[in-house]
Amino acid sequence: MKKTLTSMAVAATMVAAPVMADLVYPSLSYRTGPYAAGGIPFADGYADYFTLLNERDGGIGGVMTRVLECETGYNTQKGVECYESTKGEGSLVYQPLSTGITYQLIPKATADGIPLHTMGYGRTSAANGTVFSHVFNYPANYWDAASVAVNHLLGEYESLEGKTIALLYHNSAYGKEPIRTLEELSAKHGFELTTIAVDHPGQEQKSQWLQIRRERPDYVVMWGWGVMNQVAVQEAANIRFPMENFIGNWWAGSENDVIPAGMAADGYKSLAMHSVGDDFPIYEDLKTHVFDKGLAAGAGDQHGTVLYNRGLYAAMLAAEATRKAQEIHGVADITPAMMRDGMEALEITEARMAELGMPDFGPAFSVSCEDHGGSGAAKIQQWDADTQTWTVISDWIAPDAEVINALVTADSEAFAAENNIETRCN
Repeated sequence: MKKTLTSMAVAATMVAAPVMADLVYPSLSYRTGPYAAGGIPFADGYADYFTLLNERDGGIGGVMTRVLECETGYNTQKGVECYESTKGEGSLVYQPLSTGITYQLIPKATADGIPLHTMGYGRTSAANGTVFSHVFNYPANYWDAASVAVNHLLGEYESLEGKTIALLYHNSAYGKEPIRTLEELSAKHGFELTTIAVDHPGQEQKSQWLQIRRERPDYVVMWGWGVMNQVAVQEAANIRFPMENFIGNWWAGSENDVIPAGMAADGYKSLAMHSVGDDFPIYEDLKTHVFDKGLAAGAGDQHGTVLYNRGLYAAMLAAEATRKAQEIHGVADITPAMMRDGMEALEITEARMAELGMPDFGPAFSVSCEDHGGSGAAKIQQWDADTQTWTVISDWIAPDAEVINALVTADSEAFAAENNIETRCN
């Protein structure tokens, strides 16, 4: 009987002991499948940043972080399954990393009260926070990217009147996003727009580039992903299309897209939503607290690449939103609802990025109830095949706010009407 009472006392103590809290960040990764080359570095950078915070700072606000990775293979159904299987873990914010998955998760996550961060992808009109309460796409979205590409060309020439631009796009929800914006900008600036679709995954593009060779557009803008990009760069070289007139968006501007073409890719351009390379103080901390300790994610071979930096950047923004949520609510172990509040009150300044060891890493911006989209600014980077490095060749370029804001308002208001959503922020 004495042993039984003792066992009961121990059991009671175990039940009463507090469970160690943590801040959970799910990572809907794709380390397998046709887009793995792009998914791996992002997932590594995302995980390594949170490992850095744990090892160097003891987490965020005294609470350790935990990255909960779930493999989607860039498949929409698997992405939804990952969301359903991980949302009960206290997941604070989801990065779907796929426009198709994003579209499926918008109603689910909103109903569950969990924020989505679709950084530079997803449903563009989610920038309107009065309609999309739980979706954030800062610091920029697809329509911003299309406008920045056009503004870059306007910066090189006084006018685009009479010029021709071909949009080579992945034949998916992702690839179709910029068409509406480019049509509006075509009407405004007088250039002729041709749209050319490339079916998934994009390994066969002979007919598309024969069309480009025949029509000889002044510029080609690419909305591609994965193998489609490297095939397009090689096909452009095959028809001797001038690389300096070939501009990809920020998902068509990684090392994976240009290295396979060798010297032929020299001069290719793309948009950049953040800076490139590893010449930042944060990399010294990563070396000390993550790399040298053998704690790097994956194979540990992606450091400094474009998409690794994008993973770092996404994690930094999530961590900063977490700090803001802790500040607003006065608690360290925040909930997804609190995280949403932190994301909506987020402000990223140049001074704060410098404090984080990431000076000028991304644009300064602030978020509000009405605006979930950020500044919309991006830079232009260009590939140097000799050194096999990207070089940023512009300052931050702002999008055409007049055109973009009107499109966002029209599309989001139509979505609200279709789904009986009452607007907020009044």
